[in-house]
Amino acid sequence: MTNAWAVPGYTEIRELGSGGSGRVVLAVHDGTGTAVAVKYLSDRMRQDPAFVREFRAEARLLGGLRSPYVVGLYEYVEAPGGAAIVMELVDGISLRPLLKRAGRADAEAALVVLKGSLLGLAAAHRAGVVHRDYKPENVLVAADGSSKLVDFGIAAGRGTTPGVAGTPAYMAPEQWQGRPASPAADVYAATATFFECLTGRKPFDGENFAELAVQHIEAPVPETEAPEPVRPLIRRGLAKVPEQRPENAEAFVAELEGVALAAYGPQWEERGQRKLAALAALLPLLFPSASPPAEGITSLATTTLSTGSGSGWAPGRRGWLATGVALVLGAVLVLTTDAIGGTPGGASALSAFATTSPGPPGPGSPAPVPSASASPSASPSPSPSASPSPSASASPSPSYSPTTPPTPTPSWTTKPTPSPTPTPTLRVTKVDVALKPGVYRADGTVSVASEGTGTVTVVLEWFQDQRQGSFSVPAGTETFTVPAGSSASVVKSHTFSREGGCYGGVRVTTKPAAGNTSASASEQLLRCQVQEVPR
Repeated sequence: MTNAWAVPGYTEIRELGSGGSGRVVLAVHDGTGTAVAVKYLSDRMRQDPAFVREFRAEARLLGGLRSPYVVGLYEYVEAPGGAAIVMELVDGISLRPLLKRAGRADAEAALVVLKGSLLGLAAAHRAGVVHRDYKPENVLVAADGSSKLVDFGIAAGRGTTPGVAGTPAYMAPEQWQGRPASPAADVYAATATFFECLTGRKPFDGENFAELAVQHIEAPVPETEAPEPVRPLIRRGLAKVPEQRPENAEAFVAELEGVALAAYGPQWEERGQRKLAALAALLPLLFPSASPPAEGITSLATTTLSTGSGSGWAPGRRGWLATGVALVLGAVLVLTTDAIGGTPGGASALSAFATTSPGPPGPGSPAPVPSASASPSASPSPSPSASPSPSASASPSPSYSPTTPPTPTPSWTTKPTPSPTPTPTLRVTKVDVALKPGVYRADGTVSVASEGTGTVTVVLEWFQDQRQGSFSVPAGTETFTVPAGSSASVVKSHTFSREGGCYGGVRVTTKPAAGNTSASASEQLLRCQVQEVPR
């Protein structure tokens, strides 16, 4: 597919992926040299006003999800010659080729993948958005082993009923039944992907839609195939009833942290990330930064919504289409073709661009609106900005221009005015810690506020003594990292010795050092008898 129109102010390097709905290219902003991914809507799809509205909604969704675990928006440009979304270029590969190469992942590595993408889901859930298509193809793994969630092509507002949609191998029972969209369905799909990472196979392997539907709705959870320490996560996440699962991704992350710490110790995340990075290093040519044309990195797919009869089961594509799905008294009545994406009473198309970009919510569901204003500006000229959205020549069409990646805030202007800035200096403004004691254990909630881009290293030093506020007897140290550019909150747990003192404490420092240098807290451990200490 060709597209003569290009977003002004960028030099295209190469195409990363293409399909009937459009293409995604690797480009460089002429003014700053910033590498970006540009998703162009095809000329054919631009003839459909409904599709153009959905493409705009995709940009609004990207701009509203302000998280380092979700691909960031730089700009949305619409002109007489075309429409495009300019977004953060993620130099990573999807989880699918990693699993294809390795077969399965170590438990710690699988936990790291699950946690990173769950944090992306958590941002969506806080914004009232349900992803509805979590799967290995939609989880990116970067060279350092960090993970990020992409492709919101069939996302829907929480509580809406946009119809049966998703990828059958990962769909929750309530998705098969067309019930309202809920975060618990995303938790189910994330757990199914986690199970596949651990075992090398999907939790249910029915040969057709009918078998898969019945298995997801009725078959026992195959938890015994997973390593014993993480079976509680499999059992909870794949529960048949939504109310028996964690209510959202944030709650699931909290459970994951507790299980991982108890099973693998305080360094599980660092080890898991290193193992993931080692797996990713085996596939260097699949990264966007690789010089040869890359296949399978930035893939595009079209989910066609239809009321027709369909063409049957067609494996091997990036999704499965069911033109109509209905479950009555637990029986599948209509199950057809190769990607589920139906909406009640409608025939339209949604573009689902995987790996570098989320897509728009499905028709019939309200598009999530970003916190920033989306009203057109009366000014005909671009306003100067130190934002990461690149500059371009005048155009009578609207443009989103965010502030700082990866948490951009879009706004409408009368011209495309993107101008990515050079990477700002990393600075930690503040670190805080709150300690919640348990029976010879404590949960420390660490909050880090930072500016710029990069990674902040956080060091926790645990102490146990007979006096509250004493930090003289070390009880362990752990280190983890958080992405810079926003406020991050992480819960870390520690188990203390029963032979030590009754007061547990923690001191937190960061690299680079925080503006307030450090934070500390000390609390009495539950059920521990305090002994008088002679002074």
